[in-house]
Amino acid sequence: MKLQAWRIVKMKHAATAFSGEGARLYGGRWNSPGVSLVYTSSTQALAALESLVHLNPPVIFTYAAIPLEFEAALVEKVTALPPGWAHSPAPPATRALGDLWAREARSAVLELPSAIIPGESNYLLNPAHPGFRKIAIGRPEPFSFDPRLL
Repeated sequence: MKLQAWRIVKMKHAATAFSGEGARLYGGRWNSPGVSLVYTSSTQALAALESLVHLNPPVIFTYAAIPLEFEAALVEKVTALPPGWAHSPAPPATRALGDLWAREARSAVLELPSAIIPGESNYLLNPAHPGFRKIAIGRPEPFSFDPRLL
């Protein structure tokens, strides 16, 4: 079974959107600085929300939405979440969970709930995992936010 996901990035970063460099430099909810991961979402709408939540102050840039597909066999699903995993800022236990998964290279994709909409999924991609090359990355498509959201 094929799964679809989306990543929304500033257009100027579209060519390097799957390198994991941004997460490596700055860290995130599910990784510490120094750990290369790529954050994606199960739907384009969730990817938009995940991007919007980080715009502070709200600034309009030119964006690209990038579709991707991968086999379910590449995915490990997290079933036990650390306490307070959805809090902001994220507790260190969430970064530890993602760091361990990346270090152990257990799968190319890790499925996690969204902190914004817990009933929907985000996917972490490990660009260092051998299975990462099996992920079909589509062409960047122009994307813009409705100004009413900002």
